[in-house]
Amino acid sequence: MAYASTNPFTGEVLATFPNATDAEVQAALTQANAAYEKWRETSFAERARIMKAAADILRRDVDKYARLGTLEMGKLFSESKKEVILSAEIFEYYAKYAEELLKPESLPIADPAEGKAVLVHEPLGIVLAIEPWNFPFYQVVRIIAPQLSAGNAVILKHASNLPQCAAICEELMKEAGLPAGLFRNLYTARHHTEMILSDPRVVGVALTGSEGAGTIIAATAGKALKKSMMELGGADSFIVLEDADVEKAAKFAVIGRHWNAGQVCVSAKRLIVADAIYDRFLELYKKGVAELKAGDPMDPATTLAPVCSQGAKEDLERQVEEAKKHGAKVEAIGAPVPEKGSFFRPLLMTGLDSNNAARHWEFFGPVTQLYRAKDEDDAVRIANDSPYGLGGAVFTKDETRGAHVASRIRTGMVFINHPLIPKADLPFGGIKNSGFGRELIGLGIKEFVNHKLINIVDIDAPL
Repeated sequence: MAYASTNPFTGEVLATFPNATDAEVQAALTQANAAYEKWRETSFAERARIMKAAADILRRDVDKYARLGTLEMGKLFSESKKEVILSAEIFEYYAKYAEELLKPESLPIADPAEGKAVLVHEPLGIVLAIEPWNFPFYQVVRIIAPQLSAGNAVILKHASNLPQCAAICEELMKEAGLPAGLFRNLYTARHHTEMILSDPRVVGVALTGSEGAGTIIAATAGKALKKSMMELGGADSFIVLEDADVEKAAKFAVIGRHWNAGQVCVSAKRLIVADAIYDRFLELYKKGVAELKAGDPMDPATTLAPVCSQGAKEDLERQVEEAKKHGAKVEAIGAPVPEKGSFFRPLLMTGLDSNNAARHWEFFGPVTQLYRAKDEDDAVRIANDSPYGLGGAVFTKDETRGAHVASRIRTGMVFINHPLIPKADLPFGGIKNSGFGRELIGLGIKEFVNHKLINIVDIDAPL
């Protein structure tokens, strides 16, 4: 596996990095374990100090980090800056709340006279984090902030097209004062994953990536009897009921599908619109998409970034052609995109009937699936007709109705009257082929800790 930084806008190769050797991987594990043994005994106040310092650095140098994210994966510079700030907010969240989230819990017991029971949450060791390219910093921070705050160590295997972002993440934590070895970036080769997960000092793996990658990594972790947390793909539904504010829903649909060039697991990939407002919504949606401007992602006037690579563009093209072979109708929207760079012209896909397997695919780029729903029940049926179960959105002027519809959608997250956008103080995760486990808030910090029971019993209590 070659680690190469290639600008998606220009096609220029910016830098290349060699794979780590077996000896380097083993040395990193040894250093991480030694650092963990000391770190697990540090106070929450000390851990919080370092998390806060990391947040301060990101806020101070937001443009530096954002520029590197844009250069390596192509997202709009304005979106990169928002990602860096979100990462700072996650560090700040755990600096403020980690101790409270992990405080010992007193458990009710049938006869208090027999003693007391307490549940304590203790760190376990080294966590392997395998992270994707679409959010170079957020994906890393949402695992290292909770796990370092819990007292664990983290080894990072980042996406092969983000070597500079991966390296600067390690530099960030070093500048924040994190002891050496607790967080290491490694340019690992494929065989290193099994080597790392087989090491007794490693307690589990957190992966964010494709369904295919999740299948492989979860199997490798299972073989080693290690815990895995999987954040995988999504084909999120975006339901617009007949009583919704159509203009605002259409505007949010354009944003929800095309931010980060549509390369988001919680993008609004499947628009499901009530028959009564379908035509009006379609008119507004197409108008909004047509107004997107493809260009230099560093230019503030650009609103449609290139996809992350030429390979990603070609993968999308193959998916679209396969969908068309099985009856899907595809319409290009807006002006042609630049030939230079890995731009992909937004497409609208309709006519996906029950015989077309493409209705169950994840299109990781600006390809929108549009469905006409007869009524609320039909909208829910279409939403649940997916192997994925990550997130979704429901638009209606009746919040009670929206919450009821949300309860019927089989996903890990649903937003009402807003596209699903990750936040520092909300949990993240899904069900079905979208994976298992949760990241962020108290759920995320407890994924790789030992929930130890301490039961204090009177020595004279009967057995």
